[in-house]
Amino acid sequence: QVQLVESGGGLVQPGGSLRLSCQVSGHTLNTYAMGWFRQAPGKEREFVASISESGFNTDYANSVKGRFTIARGIARITKITVSLQMNSLGPEDTAVYYCAAKDTTGLSRTYIYTRRYAYDYWGRGTQVTVSS
Repeated sequence: QVQLVESGGGLVQPGGSLRLSCQVSGHTLNTYAMGWFRQAPGKEREFVASISESGFNTDYANSVKGRFTIARGIARITKITVSLQMNSLGPEDTAVYYCAAKDTTGLSRTYIYTRRYAYDYWGRGTQVTVSS
């Protein structure tokens, strides 16, 4: 059973930074592209950032470009981690942030996925609140 666990959320002042992490377990030898999404109260879950299985390709929502950085941990068969470095945070970034994994076993290692319905597994989310 594949499980994703996010960590690193919290309360931060406007202009501050946070680093979210996500660890994947139970994945055996499958490969995954990874993504981050967020959902603010009363809004749809939206794409934030994604990274290919190879780690070479990334994509970002326009609202976070230049402020957020997605990265994969050191490649290990038995451990998959992905992070989201968030800088210059503003109140509009307040949301629950979700980590997602797309099983890419047998698929392109360089493709990135930005649509939520493409992802196979989801974490439970971590709250990020930006407020003074």
